[in-house]
Amino acid sequence: MAAVLKGRIREGLPHPRGASWDGKGVNFSLFSANATKVEVCLFDPLGKTELERIELPEYTDQIFHGWLPDLGPGQVYGYRVHGPYAPDAGHRFNPNKLLLDPYARGHTGELTWNPALFGYTIGHADEDLSFDERDSARFMPKCVVVDPDFNWHGEANRLPVPWDRTVVYETHVKGFTKLHPKVPEKLRGTYAGFTKEVLAHIKALGVTSVELLPIHSFIDDDYLQDKGLRNYWGYNSIGFFAPDPRYAWEREQTLREFKEMVARFHDAGLEVILDVVYNHTAEGNERGATLSFKGIDNASYYRLMPDNPRYYINDTGTGNTVNLSHPRVIQMVTDSLRYWVQETHIDGFRFDLGTILAREPNGFDNQSGFLKACSQDPVLNTVKLIAEPWDCGPGGYQVGGFPPGWAEWNDRYRDTVRDYWRGEASAAALAPRLCASADMFAHQGRRPWACFNFITAHDGFTLKDTVTYNEKHNEANGEDNRDGHSHNRSWNCGAEGETDDPAINELRQRQMRNMLATLLLSQGTPMLLAGDEFARSQGGNNNAYCQDNEIGWLNWDIGEEGQALVSFVQRLTALRRTYPMLRRSRFLSGTYNEELDVKDVTWINANGSEMQDTDWADENTLCFGMLLDGRAQTTGIKQRGQDATLLLILNSYHDLVEFTLPPSPGGRGWKRLIDTNQPEGKEEVFGFGDAYGVTGRSVLLFVMEAEKA
Repeated sequence: MAAVLKGRIREGLPHPRGASWDGKGVNFSLFSANATKVEVCLFDPLGKTELERIELPEYTDQIFHGWLPDLGPGQVYGYRVHGPYAPDAGHRFNPNKLLLDPYARGHTGELTWNPALFGYTIGHADEDLSFDERDSARFMPKCVVVDPDFNWHGEANRLPVPWDRTVVYETHVKGFTKLHPKVPEKLRGTYAGFTKEVLAHIKALGVTSVELLPIHSFIDDDYLQDKGLRNYWGYNSIGFFAPDPRYAWEREQTLREFKEMVARFHDAGLEVILDVVYNHTAEGNERGATLSFKGIDNASYYRLMPDNPRYYINDTGTGNTVNLSHPRVIQMVTDSLRYWVQETHIDGFRFDLGTILAREPNGFDNQSGFLKACSQDPVLNTVKLIAEPWDCGPGGYQVGGFPPGWAEWNDRYRDTVRDYWRGEASAAALAPRLCASADMFAHQGRRPWACFNFITAHDGFTLKDTVTYNEKHNEANGEDNRDGHSHNRSWNCGAEGETDDPAINELRQRQMRNMLATLLLSQGTPMLLAGDEFARSQGGNNNAYCQDNEIGWLNWDIGEEGQALVSFVQRLTALRRTYPMLRRSRFLSGTYNEELDVKDVTWINANGSEMQDTDWADENTLCFGMLLDGRAQTTGIKQRGQDATLLLILNSYHDLVEFTLPPSPGGRGWKRLIDTNQPEGKEEVFGFGDAYGVTGRSVLLFVMEAEKA
C-alpha cells in the first residue's frame, strides 16, 4: 500500500471526531490547538508494519482532518503529531512517537514498556528537555476503524429502573466469572462469560443494576509488570471510546462481545453502569510516557502548573489531571458518554474521583462547565449519573455538593455503619445515615436516592474481611504492606484472620448480617460489593488493585454458610421491594403532620418511648428503634405495602437488651420479619408493650399487623 493513498487524500470534514467510515472511505479528524502538522499512519492488520504515513491536509477550527478512499472497518492506524517540543511552555510534541486516537472505537495489540515510549531520553541529566528520536510504533497498541452501523442482531432493549427501586451490585468483568464453574472455561473472565446462568444469580439477589469496574481500554503500569502484577482494577484509562480487548474471548470481536453482554444484561432485566475514569490518563506526570493526549496537545488536555507548565497539577494522585475546563476536552468526555449510551445502550456511569470533573482553575464548582454540559444534555439526562465526590486536591471532599440530578457515593455512611457495629458510634451518629443523610443531601429538591449508600466497595476490605481483620494484609502487593488505607474501621471479633473458634465465627456471621440489613433497610440507594452476599474474602488485602489472581477473583465454592447468607440478602431485597417506606421518595423529617396525625419517622428508646435529647446525647445509647409510619406516604400511585408501618431495631451493644415494643394506632401487633440472631426464624407476631429480648449486636425488623376487618 506504500504511497498508494498519499496522493488520494481529500480534505474531508472536521467532524465527527475520530476515524469514521462512510461506506467508501474513512474520514480522520483530530483536535490539536498547538500542533503544526498531523500524520495518520496506516498499519497492516496485525499492527506490526507501518504501511503508509499521510499528512492530514486541512485544519479547521483547531481540527486536523482528511478523507482517504478505499479504507474501511478493520483498518489499523495511529497518529504522529508535529509541533514544538518545549516542556517549559507545556508542549511535548514528538512525531517519533506513535499516538492513539482519543476517539478510537477499537484498540488492538498491547503496550510493551520500552524507553522509546517516552518523549524525552531517559537517563539524561535533564530528562524533561532531552528530545528522544526513537520510534515507538512497534511498542504501541494501535487503533482500529470500526463500522458505525455495526449491530449484534439484537434490539435496544434498555428499560431504565426507577431510582427508588434501584439496588446496585459492583463487580469486575474478569474477576466475577474467572472461577465460575457454570461458565465454559474458554469464556471465563470475558464479556462473553456473563452467561444467562451467571446473570440468574445476580437477578435472584434482588439486584437491579450492575456497576462494572472500568472497561475503557487501559494500560498496565511498568512498575507492576516488573513485579509480575497487573493493573487489575483498570483505573488507568487510555481510550475513552474503546472497550478493553483483554476482556474479549476473540479480540477482533471486542465491540461485538461487549454489546452482546449488555444485551444479555438487559434481557435479564438488569441495568449496566460503567465505572469511568475521566479524571486522569495512563500517561502519568512530566516523566511519564507519550501515548496519546500528551503528544497530541499536552497544554490543552492536561492541567499544568500555571507558574511552570513543565509540571502537572496532580489533584488525582496519579500524576496528571485531565483539563475539564477546556471546551474540546469537555466535548470529548460528553461525546464519550453519549457514545456508550447511544451505541452500546449503557444505563449509567459512576465517575471515579468525580470532583475532578467539576474542578475549575479556582477549585470545585458545582456549576462547572462539565456539570452544566451534563445537566442540559438530552441523552445524559436519561441515564444514572453517580459521582465519587472526592479527590486529593484542595477542597476535594464534596459529599453532598453535586447539583440536582446526580447521585453520590457516601463514605460517611460506610464509616458510620462500620463504627456503629464495632461499638464506636452512637445512635445519634447512625440515625442521619439511616435517613439518606438528609443533613448532606436534602437541598435543591434532591431526593433520597441521591445518597448512594455502601459499606464495602472494590477499594478496601470485603464484608467478610471487615469482620475478620483489624489490620490490612497487603503483602502480596509487593510494597511491604505500606499501601492501602490503614484505618479500616474493622473489627476481627476477637481473632485476627481465620479461626476455628465457633463463637467468633457465629459473631462474624451475625455482624455480616447486621451490616447487610442496615444497608438494605436504610433510605437512599444501596450498593452491594460482589461476593459479599456469600462472605467472600481477599485474605485481608484491602487494596487488591494489582491482584489479577485468586485474591481478586470471586471464589464460587461458597458452602452452606455462603448459601445461607445469599438467602438472607434475598430476603432483605424482597422486603425492600415489598415496603415502599424503606425506599421513600421524600426525605424523612420526623415532624408531626397535623392533617394526617402522623410522623413519618419516630425514634424509639428501649423503653418503648420516643427518644428525648438526653437519649441522643448519651453516647452509650447503642440500642434504639426507628418507627416508619407508612401513612405518611401521601403522594404518587398507590403501591402495595405503602401504608405498612415498620419498626427497625438496632442494637450494637454487646449484651441482650429488653426492648419494649411501642403501640401503633390501627394495628393488632408487630410481626417479626427479620432477626439477624435468628436468620431463618419464622415470622411471629408480638403484642404492643411486649418486651422483646434483642440479642447483643443484632438487627430486627417488624411490620405492624393491621386490624382484621
